[in-house]
Amino acid sequence: MAHSDIALHLASFQAGGEGAAEISAYDASTRKLFVTNAEENRIEVFDLTNPAAIIRLAPIDISGYGGYANSVAVSDGKLAIAIEAENKQENGRVVVLATATFAELASVEVGALPDMVTFSPDGRYILVANEGEPNTDYTVDPDGSVSLIDIHDSYRVTTLDFSGFNADEAVLEEGGFRVFGPGADLAVDVEPEYITVSDDSKTAYVTLQENNGIAEIDLTTQTITAIHPLGFKDHSDPDNALDASNKDGGIEITTWPVKGMYLPDAIASYTVDKKTYIVTANEGDAREYDGFEEEARVRDIVLDPDVFPDAETLQQNENLGRLKITTTLGDTDGDGDFDELYSFGARSFSIWTEDGDGKLELVYDSGDDIARITALLDQSIFNQDEGEVDGRSDDKGAEPEGVTIGEVNGRMYAFVGLERTGGVMAFDITDPKQPEFVQ
Repeated sequence: MAHSDIALHLASFQAGGEGAAEISAYDASTRKLFVTNAEENRIEVFDLTNPAAIIRLAPIDISGYGGYANSVAVSDGKLAIAIEAENKQENGRVVVLATATFAELASVEVGALPDMVTFSPDGRYILVANEGEPNTDYTVDPDGSVSLIDIHDSYRVTTLDFSGFNADEAVLEEGGFRVFGPGADLAVDVEPEYITVSDDSKTAYVTLQENNGIAEIDLTTQTITAIHPLGFKDHSDPDNALDASNKDGGIEITTWPVKGMYLPDAIASYTVDKKTYIVTANEGDAREYDGFEEEARVRDIVLDPDVFPDAETLQQNENLGRLKITTTLGDTDGDGDFDELYSFGARSFSIWTEDGDGKLELVYDSGDDIARITALLDQSIFNQDEGEVDGRSDDKGAEPEGVTIGEVNGRMYAFVGLERTGGVMAFDITDPKQPEFVQ
């Protein structure tokens, strides 16, 4: 496929400084682009009538609704804005404005720290992932939840929590789900991150990033029907190699005795032969608070000598010593040393679907393709950290964070945003079992 068939740079705009342009939503009816600006606590508005000549319009001030805007979404002339409370541990709001006039259509209370908002494809529901993050001291940790806003019923809000799954915690953890906050049960510990809704608007899927799972919601009954643990990725598999050090003198993609936690951020979905497929960007995320921090470097822990007889070599900085792992997993026999190593994120994107038993199965994972393709095409941006090549190899690599799906000339594409590398990779996912890198 020719380069110009997918991406051609037309124009750019400057919205502000750090944090000034994170989430955007485009309204086709007015040709306006809405962009969150946490720096100024407002929504930036741009006229994209001519995409090659972007016009900046007057911004929308949302300071009167509480704290910062975390997300925006557009559907049928409506702009939904997820706004956290000034105290992030208290309930936030979703504000709905008309995209043409900016008139307020609704302002409703949702759960704590509404982090991502979206519409169902049929336009009936607004869904928001309420992350429910703890405070800095980890002394206040609100429940994670998902709010469903029924536009057809005067914007009635139903907020769903996860307390019904508390009794299933042990079984879910056996499958790779994580509940690990200090003193937290499952309902408190889950932190909904991102939502996708199936094409038929019947089912929503929600990433529970730090917990390494995906929740499933039946929109007809407005209930959470399942939590799907995602398990772990084996980095000793030659297809799942990684560069585990920022002190190895360059690009060294190889296998290691490490398991990767998928910990997906963004999620998207599409339909093939009447079957829904879910695409995740497996960024990874660690909890780092004054009151609780789970990260450690491999060089700073004690490895079980029977499992890791070459521990001294592994813990050198140019090998695994610099790699950040979680301290919440790995001591399988409870003797104080580590029998297994679990790193943050899978450094990939994955495609999942439901099997015949209602469980999610992994259809495809990009393995180490993101690292290898980046190294092949442009070594100057490989796992970079603010311009430092290889600077994030000890963390989460390129950090695939965002994903969206689009149809181009009858083919389905996943566009995967790499937070650290700073690019977008396009994959043809028309066949979910055999995606192909395009550019």
